[in-house]
Amino acid sequence: MAKEGHPITISQACRWSGLPRRSFYYRSRRQPPKLNEVLAQRVKRVIDALPYAVYRTVAYLLGENKNTIQRLMKLKGWQCRKRAIGFRPRVEAKRSVADAPNKRWSTDIARVWCGEQDRWAALTLVMDCHTREVLGWSLSKRGNAKSAVAALEDALLTRYGTIGKVTAGLQLRSDNGLVFTSKLYTGRHTNMG
Repeated sequence: MAKEGHPITISQACRWSGLPRRSFYYRSRRQPPKLNEVLAQRVKRVIDALPYAVYRTVAYLLGENKNTIQRLMKLKGWQCRKRAIGFRPRVEAKRSVADAPNKRWSTDIARVWCGEQDRWAALTLVMDCHTREVLGWSLSKRGNAKSAVAALEDALLTRYGTIGKVTAGLQLRSDNGLVFTSKLYTGRHTNMG
């Protein structure tokens, strides 16, 4: 329009187009990230020597800030390999009902208050879904896989009198949390049959 003899101001053009004026004047000020190449070489030597080391370990060994090391490792693409997660089958949302005892057991972990001295603890239960009887339990400070294995072994001792093989067709159901998909727990579960 200015060439045709109708000069318009920037504010008029922005008003007609529905844009704020600051959008017209905006210029990106983002600069490429700065890298300390000397520090990068030191980090690379540590990673080559200790390929399992995460950024916190590298920062500790070099005496540097962990956030700086993490940022440098991210920019260079040196993030440590994550542990492979095994297959986690998803449970269909259906009621845990069994038509006879020892057909389906259910297990879970709950946090319970144990008073001011002991504070919170983890209670792991194994329950028969037909009789709704608690077969095994374990109370521990940490709700780890050892506690879940102890509850499972307690249930086996209660129901069968031994930790060995169980009757065919027994299903053990859980919420597929970290504890119940750990190597220790799944190893015990597969060993029991």
